[in-house]
Amino acid sequence: MVPENEARFEREYFETVYRDYSRQNPPRKLRFYRGLVEGVAPRDRPARVLDVGCAFGAFLSSLDPTWERFGTDVSRFAVEKATTAVPGATFAVSDIDKIPFPGPFDVITAFDVIEHIPSLEAVAATVNRLLRPGGHFVFVVPVYDGVTGPLIRMLDKDETHVHKDSRDFWLDWASRNFTVLEWRGLLRYLVQGLGYVHITTRILRRFTPAIAVVTRKRAS
Repeated sequence: MVPENEARFEREYFETVYRDYSRQNPPRKLRFYRGLVEGVAPRDRPARVLDVGCAFGAFLSSLDPTWERFGTDVSRFAVEKATTAVPGATFAVSDIDKIPFPGPFDVITAFDVIEHIPSLEAVAATVNRLLRPGGHFVFVVPVYDGVTGPLIRMLDKDETHVHKDSRDFWLDWASRNFTVLEWRGLLRYLVQGLGYVHITTRILRRFTPAIAVVTRKRAS
């Protein structure tokens, strides 16, 4: 039997909230995510990467196939789809505190994931445990402050978002658990008839509805 909290993320969830999954993950968006990871990945050997909340594996499929690619998700439905779509990667159904893959990893990613996880302490502890010394954690989260805050709250139909917080909340959390190297603002939305808008910015990062944050594990 699937635990109740995990059952919320099975087929019905994806077919309701992310029924346009492929359109919401266009190549230019995946290139941006890949660029964030390639910017901090080792250059002298294939990187070892773990994508937490991998969904159908779109991001991992965009990475260099010579890299060691791993993905986890609480959704059995998503992991089954990812396993078929990205046969060169290794996937597992797992909660954040029960990830079965041994570290260390060079980079751990979580794109639009940790706002769903009640315990951010568990997120930080797991990521720090699995990262190699000097490894990097890259994450993207929606934010609900600034001029776009009221609009984002109105448009957000995902009831599984347990953290509807400001960018300063996330930057403070990241700074307490890692060394923040950079962060950018993201403007993204699926516009019917126009496709998926995905714009990144440093200049206007205080006003965007989402942020991307690149961090590094601190020395012990």
